[in-house]
Amino acid sequence: MRLKIALIVAAAVLLQTQLPLLWLPLHHIDLPLVVVTYFALRRDVAQSMVVGFCAGLATDVFSAGLLGAGGFSKTVVAYLIAALATRVRLDNPLVRIPVLAGATALDAVITVILHRVFGQPPLATFADNASLKLIATTAAGTMLFYVLDVFFSDRSHQRRHFAFRRRAARRSLVRR
Repeated sequence: MRLKIALIVAAAVLLQTQLPLLWLPLHHIDLPLVVVTYFALRRDVAQSMVVGFCAGLATDVFSAGLLGAGGFSKTVVAYLIAALATRVRLDNPLVRIPVLAGATALDAVITVILHRVFGQPPLATFADNASLKLIATTAAGTMLFYVLDVFFSDRSHQRRHFAFRRRAARRSLVRR
């Protein structure tokens, strides 16, 4: 399971760095944030914070921004979403959309605040960057959540569960 998570994070970071080379508007999609949000919605706080830190720091290494700002912002976002997911049921796919949009907005706000605190010039104007990032990441992330659900679904558990039901149904037929 940990290998799958590491591969997904690495693929998200690599795609984040390579997709804008194919088409420039794709740089608004924050794929590592989508992956961090997905794992935070799975209710494991420690795992989501580690995924957030690793994905954010790896993204910072390849970007021209403040080193560590993405790691910190994605870790905070992962913690807040995982804490919320343990208290409120967020398994509905329609509920995931505003959660992802809120995570994108919070990540942008934290990144801008960190750049201003440390005296670094922002990468772009906040309003343009945040609005385009919010729309692109929410749209792409909604579709990516379904792919990640299929990739991380435990089908063997479902098969065993249905096999148990069939055995129970056969026993009840034999006893009659």
